[in-house]
Amino acid sequence: MADGGGIGAERLRSFVERIERLEEEKAALTADIREVYAEAKGDGFDTKIMRQVIRLRKMDSGDRQEQEAVLDLYKQALGMVG
Repeated sequence: MADGGGIGAERLRSFVERIERLEEEKAALTADIREVYAEAKGDGFDTKIMRQVIRLRKMDSGDRQEQEAVLDLYKQALGMVG
């Protein structure tokens, strides 16, 4: 199964084809996500804020609290807190 360079050509081809299929699936999912954002925007939701909320929800609670505390500190330092 190995070619002259010592590489298993069939195994390599299998990996490449699997990655190509996954890339196609990823592109389809990206398009689906884009459609959901467009639908939400059409219903009047702010998609920038939705993206921030999704990013925050992915974070560990402790990391999120730490980030929010540092953000509050910076905002206070810059006089941005009313």
